Amino acid sequence: MFPSVRNCLVAATLAGSFLGAAIPITVHAEGTVSKLEARSHPALKSNAALVLDESSGKVLYGKNAQSIVPIASISKLMTAMVVLDAQLDPDEIIAVTEEDVDSLRGSSSRLRVGSRLTRDQLLRLALMASENRAAAALSRAYPGGRTAFVAAMNSKARALGLNGTHFLDPTGLSSGNVSTAEDLAAMVASARAYRKIREYTTLAGFDMRVGKRTLAFHNTNRLVANPSWNIGLSKTGFINEAGRCLVMQAELAGRAVIIVLLDSWGKYTRLADARRVRQWIEAAAGIKPAPHRTVTHKVRHRLVATARASRA
Repeated sequence: MFPSVRNCLVAATLAGSFLGAAIPITVHAEGTVSKLEARSHPALKSNAALVLDESSGKVLYGKNAQSIVPIASISKLMTAMVVLDAQLDPDEIIAVTEEDVDSLRGSSSRLRVGSRLTRDQLLRLALMASENRAAAALSRAYPGGRTAFVAAMNSKARALGLNGTHFLDPTGLSSGNVSTAEDLAAMVASARAYRKIREYTTLAGFDMRVGKRTLAFHNTNRLVANPSWNIGLSKTGFINEAGRCLVMQAELAGRAVIIVLLDSWGKYTRLADARRVRQWIEAAAGIKPAPHRTVTHKVRHRLVATARASRA
């Protein structure tokens, strides 16, 4: 039903073998999928959604999965792939300029004009904290500038067979950045082949020295700070035209799945939908749902601090 998803998963796996970061393959017992399909589908509130078994490429759940819709900052996954494909110096210093300021929506940023960071630091901020000026600066510092960068994004989309996907800017602030849930599942599978994308999108938070200030940044997906989730890749997005969006790769009930949730109508609906998917898959595997715990900002800060201490 979704052939391009399957083809792109195979391509991503092959790409991973060359990059030294092959996508994990999980072997599941016979009958697991049929048990899952026999259960009623979760009542997801997102207007478009897709749940994909990563190892087989089998679609477990689809809702308006081929509708072409704005994707907001989910675009930054493609931005990161283009940056990493170019193999530019990660330690090169790039200054944030007036050209990187959002003139389309007037969104705020914690990166002041004149801030100087390495390309790798900008990539980390763009992926984890969804910093728009970071993504804009990365595209401006690309050979040929931003025009060449956006062209590379669209070229990469075509190479991956993402026929419902098109980009106008590197940040996702443009509503002309569009895709489908089906295409995004394939894009997540491809992004999984990049170690830095996996690492940076799943950081709960970190402190970064920016000029004379030390700033604390946090992941825009609070689920990555929840120890009960095993998330291998994550990206959120939001503009008014796109609604609240979330893509994730996670291991649920021993199964590697890709979850795409687009145009969620409420601030927390995409997270609630992710939990509904998890409960649906775990129930099919005979796992009782764990009691829901809200990760407050205070708890989140403690989890981030613990993660930093363990890495140290």
